[in-house]
Amino acid sequence: MGTAERLIASTQQLLWERGYVGTSPKMIQQHAGAGQGSMYHHFAGKPDLALQAIRRSAEELRSQAEEKFREPGPAYARIAAYMLREREVLRGCRVGRLAHDPEVVASPILREPLAETFAYLRRRIEELLVEGRERGEFAEGMVAAEVAAALVAVVQGAYVLAQSAGSVEVFEQAVRGGLHLLAAYTA
Repeated sequence: MGTAERLIASTQQLLWERGYVGTSPKMIQQHAGAGQGSMYHHFAGKPDLALQAIRRSAEELRSQAEEKFREPGPAYARIAAYMLREREVLRGCRVGRLAHDPEVVASPILREPLAETFAYLRRRIEELLVEGRERGEFAEGMVAAEVAAALVAVVQGAYVLAQSAGSVEVFEQAVRGGLHLLAAYTA
């Protein structure tokens, strides 16, 4: 792995653990085993490097979700596979965590990959809900866009509940609850 890749991977890790505000360029350099000159050779500064790391984390999250969304089977099963997929729950969502970071939220450039990722999740779940409705899996009265937004909110909120309780079970309970609500729309 080259220096630029080590810097991006280290920044991803540190942003997940400490957030943007809690991650200094010196920490990134130490974690990556790279000198200050190497960092500034590859990136214009912390915001540029953080943007690359956030984009990478967002791409990875979308890829993991898409694996579940593309599985064979009914739409409900694919949505459930995404919601129940294995996660490091108590560490929080790599992307969602940054939505609480004041410097990330204040920066339209740093916030953009977060917004894109959550829009992608809402859109893909909405597409699955519409597909399921067209195949007779879900009731006609279901408003797919609203249900999709609620399911994304359930997952992100479940992280917060689990972290505050220090319990993975709290996450799993919330996600299963969201799936029970979705099941009410099954035909």
